[in-house]
Amino acid sequence: MKSDSQFTISGHIVDIVRKKIFRGTLAVGNGRILSVKEERTSEEKYILPGLIDSHIHVESSMLVPSEFARMAVVHGTVATVSDPHEIANVLGLNGVLFMITNGKKVPFKFYFGAPSCVPATPFETAGASIGLSEIDYLLQMDEVKYLSEMMNFPGVLNNDKVVMDKIALAVKYNKPVDGHSPGVTGPDAQKYIGAGISTDHECYSLEEALDKIGYGMKILIREGSAAKNFEELSELINLHPDKIMFCSDDKHPNDLQKGHMNALVKRAIAKGYDPITVLRSCVYNPVQHYNLHVGLLQPGDPADFILINNLTDFKVLGTYITGIKVAENGTSLIKSISDTLPNCFTASRISVEDLQIQAQSGMIRIQKAIDGQLITGCEKVNPKVVNGLIVSDTDRDILKMTVINRYIPSKPAVNFIHGFGLKRGAIASSVAHDSHNVIALGTNDEDIVSAVNMVIGTKGGIALADSHEKLILPLPVAGLMSENDGNKVAELYDMLDKKAKALGSVLHAPYMTLSFMALLVIPELKLSDKGLFDGKKFTIIDLFSN
Repeated sequence: MKSDSQFTISGHIVDIVRKKIFRGTLAVGNGRILSVKEERTSEEKYILPGLIDSHIHVESSMLVPSEFARMAVVHGTVATVSDPHEIANVLGLNGVLFMITNGKKVPFKFYFGAPSCVPATPFETAGASIGLSEIDYLLQMDEVKYLSEMMNFPGVLNNDKVVMDKIALAVKYNKPVDGHSPGVTGPDAQKYIGAGISTDHECYSLEEALDKIGYGMKILIREGSAAKNFEELSELINLHPDKIMFCSDDKHPNDLQKGHMNALVKRAIAKGYDPITVLRSCVYNPVQHYNLHVGLLQPGDPADFILINNLTDFKVLGTYITGIKVAENGTSLIKSISDTLPNCFTASRISVEDLQIQAQSGMIRIQKAIDGQLITGCEKVNPKVVNGLIVSDTDRDILKMTVINRYIPSKPAVNFIHGFGLKRGAIASSVAHDSHNVIALGTNDEDIVSAVNMVIGTKGGIALADSHEKLILPLPVAGLMSENDGNKVAELYDMLDKKAKALGSVLHAPYMTLSFMALLVIPELKLSDKGLFDGKKFTIIDLFSN
């Protein structure tokens, strides 16, 4: 696709730099804004800078970057600040380079980070590691704009040498460091931020966000498929408009099909927040913070802009990136491309016997999933025992869960979880943050085994098993993404999502929530392939509580 040589567009121009809306005409040539002229025009559409997702793991859309772009531009997104942490845990540096290369094949502005925590912890098995030399290499690339979220906040607080050396590399190349410190406040937050960490997208209360802002941190207001913090944090739009950005963090394909940052902008405006202030959060602030080469509708800028019907409906009529029209009236103009399918998947099929847990005296520790949150609770309960074995208890919504090492044939780790609500069947996935081993839960061992073995058989995917019904969405790219048309992937995922809810799940996004039940860096209780993990004590603990 080539940029049009020269053209003009008239309407209401939204200038978020000068904080002004006026009627006028935009002149575009050779991919740049040639002029912005204030003048009378009968055109009623609005012209504004293209939207930016300030923190997203593209892999969680289950689409390769080129397919993600095809879907995102329909909603007015022109750029992302993307953390390739997920594929890095599977394929290391080569995975990050795949994301960069694939993204360059379409007219969309992907900006990546150098993953800071691969593997995220030593308490799980990952497929690769990213060390100082790899981070140094990546930070020298123009496509890499920052050091990705520093999840090892205990390492920062304890002045771990390797952690501090990674931060020092970002400082050396004058690139910001993203944070990840859920629940960290007070003196610990001050020390964490003082180490040079400038953002956090994990705040789940206004008080936490204000505390961190007070120490100089910028807050990313997150509204994704699983974690939703907009309602708790939206007051920051007025309180600290220069200290916030909008992000999705994780967006599943069926949700991306419905909307992206445009939905969040529309929602904020509907709550009564000033449109220019909202748009600065979604465009101006990330451009300035991450030094992005994204246009702001100023003369000489890259011609990255969108057309909408009005600031209330926020219906995207067209999207332009460097002067190229990439979407029009809900249709993407970007063509699908072919690419390689890198992967690392050597797990062995499991059996019912692999999941059996012999009963012991006393109580067991169970995870408590919380809808819309990445954090989990921890509770001690008396287990249901049948023939000397601990089994799922659907009456109390206590389901068996397992994580299987996908890199080395190993015995499954098993625990129990409350909050998913399944009454029958099982679900499984190879999308399991951060190391992306195979994770599954269900009401009975036979269906869990069936779902897991489908995922292993396709070397990645999300699956559902219910007696005689077996469904899977294959994810052959690193066990995380599909290379197929994004809309088709979204439709199949949406069907699996609805099927999981038909099994009884009460969660808004059961598969997305499942993917975070192995995320050890978010407290309180999680499961890795090595066992049950206490996110507060940062150690493996026993299932049984004596």
